[in-house]
Amino acid sequence: MTTRLYFVRHGATRLTAEDRFAGATGVDLSEEGRRQVQLLAERLGGEALKAVYCSPLGRTVETAKIIARPHALAPVQRDGLREIHHGHWEGLTRREVEERYPEEYAAWEEDPFTFAPKDGESGLAVLARALPVVREIVVNHPDERVAVVSHKATLRLILSSLLGFDARGYRDRLDQSPACLNVVDFKDPVRARLMLFNDTSHYSDRPRTPDQNLSKWWDASERS
Repeated sequence: MTTRLYFVRHGATRLTAEDRFAGATGVDLSEEGRRQVQLLAERLGGEALKAVYCSPLGRTVETAKIIARPHALAPVQRDGLREIHHGHWEGLTRREVEERYPEEYAAWEEDPFTFAPKDGESGLAVLARALPVVREIVVNHPDERVAVVSHKATLRLILSSLLGFDARGYRDRLDQSPACLNVVDFKDPVRARLMLFNDTSHYSDRPRTPDQNLSKWWDASERS
C-alpha cells in the first residue's frame, strides 16, 4: 500500500500579513490568498484526488473548495485539523503579546509543545486531536491520493510527529508558507516518507524571507 497525502496550508489572509495570532479566529482568504490557492488547484488538477479533507475554519474550507472543484469533490471537514487555539492571545500581534503577557510569552517561546497560554492549546494537545484524523484518512484511502487542508502550526506539528522530529522545535525549524504544498507517502498508517516540503513554486519562484514568520529565536539569530 502507498497512500499519498497532499498536505496544504490555506492561502494568505489579511491577518497573515499582520503577524497576528489567529488560530481560532475566523478570517477569509485575501485576494492574494485566493490567487495562490487557484494556482495550486491548477497544479493539482492532473492528480487523481479521491478526497479532500479540511479544517472547519473558513479560510481552510474556502481553500479546500477551490482545490476540490476540478475533481468534482466536496471537502470533508474534520475538527481535529483546525489550527492551534491561542486562548487570550487571539487577535493580538506578537509584539502586543510580549508586552501584555511577558511571562506567558517567554514560557511559550521556551516550550510551545507542552505550554499553552490561558484558555489556549499546547502543541501536544493539537497532536492529540490531529494525528488520529491523519490515521483515519490513511486507513480509509489505501493506495489513493488525498488532499488535506490545514493550518501553519497544525501542519508543522503533524509533520514533526510523522517524521520523528523533536516537536518542541516545530516553530524554530519548520515553516509553512501560505498555500504551500507538502507531499507525504504512507506505506502504512505509521510509516511515512516526506516527498515534498513547503513548496510554493506554483505561485513563487523563490522561498519567502522568514522576517518574523517563524519565532523570536529565528529573528534573534538573523540579527546576530
